[in-house]
This record gives sequence, structure tokens and C-alpha cells, in this order.
Amino acid sequence: MQETPEDKIKQAFTPKDWNEIKGSHSWVVFKIMAEFVNGFEKLAQIGPCVSIFGSARTKPDNEYYKAAEIIAGKLVRRGYGVISGGGPGIMEAANKGAKEAGGKSVGLNIELPHEQFSNAYIDPDKLINFDYFFVRKVMFVKYAQGFVVMPGGLGTMDELFEAFTLIQTQKIARFPIILYGRSFWGGLIDWIKEVVLEKEKNVSPDDLNLITVVDTPDEAVKVITDFYDKYLLKPNF
Repeated sequence: MQETPEDKIKQAFTPKDWNEIKGSHSWVVFKIMAEFVNGFEKLAQIGPCVSIFGSARTKPDNEYYKAAEIIAGKLVRRGYGVISGGGPGIMEAANKGAKEAGGKSVGLNIELPHEQFSNAYIDPDKLINFDYFFVRKVMFVKYAQGFVVMPGGLGTMDELFEAFTLIQTQKIARFPIILYGRSFWGGLIDWIKEVVLEKEKNVSPDDLNLITVVDTPDEAVKVITDFYDKYLLKPNF
């Protein structure tokens, strides 16, 4: 019988003795460490990459799927590998574009109810499976020289703001963050400018310079290549 959300809530409030807490938590720590070690060992050998994010629900006939595929192919032809979340939708498009252009196609997969499974365009030796979102996000940021964020849902927003915050707080080196599709992202950018910046003053004007909004694959790739014309490519650590 499958465990329900109500069952999980009840279990969380069930009293536990110290040995049970210590034992279960200790094994979780080892599992988290193993995911970090596996990710570090595999990704450190891959070289300069760009992470492409977006919805798992985007279909192959969607304009954003096609754009992600084109962007990935163009990046590969300029010497970058491509990292995706390893699943369907935009992630599949990114891996497909990289694979068909003859470049490195990396998938950082995580199993989710109803929608997540690894796609067929990931290099077999570059598919890494995760149980923990936070470990997976470290890998996205640590080994990427740029983010291309296609339209997506809550997971895409999470990945976007994770990168945005780490660069803003100077926890990692600055790299390009590109939002693809003004019609999709325009309302969010307007809200950040008008409410978060101008009304509440919760960010600095310079923070908005960390993000570039584009509408074509060529624009997206140009932002990345122009940025690195000034710098040597290096991992973000």
C-alpha cells in the first residue's frame, strides 16, 4: 500500500527515541556525502558547460523546446558541453541539441512523481541520478559557466533564484544568467523592478544587471560568448 501525504505527516510527529533518530539521520548523511562525491568526480572531468533549465512538460512541437535544442547545438559548436536536469521537456531538448551536434550531453536526473525520467539523449557516462534536490543544485551551479533559463514551473524558478542569489551574494563567481522569452519572463522582471527594487528597496539596481532577457537562440549564445571573450573559462569554485 502506497504511503499517503497524511501518513508522512503522522510519522513526522510520532515520538522517536534517540537511537532511532541517530541511526536514521546518520545514514542519510552518508547518502548525501555519496551523492556529492559521485557528482564531483564525474563532473570535474567534463570541462566548460552551460546549464539549460526549463519545464519537464514542454512538448517537442513547442517553440521553446525547439529553441532549447538550437541553443544547445550552437553552444556545443562553440566548445561548451550542455548540462540539463536529465528529464523530458526542455531538458530533453537541451540534451538532444547537444548530442546531435556531437558535444557533451550531461543529465543530472532526479526521480519525481508523474513526470521525471531520464531522456535518451544523455551520454551514458554523463547521467547522474540524485535523490536530493540541494545536492543536484550544487552540481548545476558548480560546474556551469552559464545558465539559460527557458520557460518553466516552480523547479525552474527555484534553480533560477538559486543561481541569482549565489552570484548576488558573491558566494560564486559571476556567470551569465539568460532568461529566454520576454513574453514569459517580462511580468516577473517588471515585478522585481517595480515592487522589489523601487517600492520595497529589497535589492540593489546592480542586481538586475545579473540577468539578461532574450528572444532568440542567437541572442542567448551571444551573451555567453561575449561574456567569456573577456575571461578564461573556469569552474565556479
